[in-house]
Amino acid sequence: MRRHAIIVNMVLSDEDLLKELETGRIVVSPAPDLQSQLGACSLDLRLGDEFRIFERTRNAFIDPRGQIDWDSFTRVVKVAPDEPFLMHPQELVLAATVEEIALPADILGRLEGRSSLGRLGIIVHGTAPLFFPGFHGRAVMELGNIGPMPVALYPGMRICAFTFERLSSPSTRPYQGKYSGQSGPLGSRLQSDREMKPENHN
Repeated sequence: MRRHAIIVNMVLSDEDLLKELETGRIVVSPAPDLQSQLGACSLDLRLGDEFRIFERTRNAFIDPRGQIDWDSFTRVVKVAPDEPFLMHPQELVLAATVEEIALPADILGRLEGRSSLGRLGIIVHGTAPLFFPGFHGRAVMELGNIGPMPVALYPGMRICAFTFERLSSPSTRPYQGKYSGQSGPLGSRLQSDREMKPENHN
């Protein structure tokens, strides 16, 4: 009876992650401070200084089948160094990491929340923790406050942890999607999905 080998995707340890960074297969820019940002099997990324906030008084609802004009119901707030950004309860804010990342075709990334922030009620992603092989750009987070009190967030603080997994083989379809190369808190591009096009509603 022939046995088939089972290949399990492996999370990179700190040692393997360092090798990938040194060879340039995984690129993180600006270069992280390994003393404070490297963990046992993850790399902490820092919070940028721009936040995209929703202004509910401008529109009654969001229609992903329509032309979403992000400037009509959101605005970008830039926070000065050492100034706090207050996350209020039940608020959703888009923000990006300071660091840009670039992944090869055989490694995916996962964005994870930090326990210390979770204990204050701050979640760093609603539904999008996966960064596909081939992704490059800054990580945009769907920050939410599910706690009972406002929480101050500061640009430059460690906001999330990234883990990296090696695929069983390189992907033949590395990511070239609608968020490739994003450099800030880019809004949803759901309206560009095929099923949202007017010609596909008939």
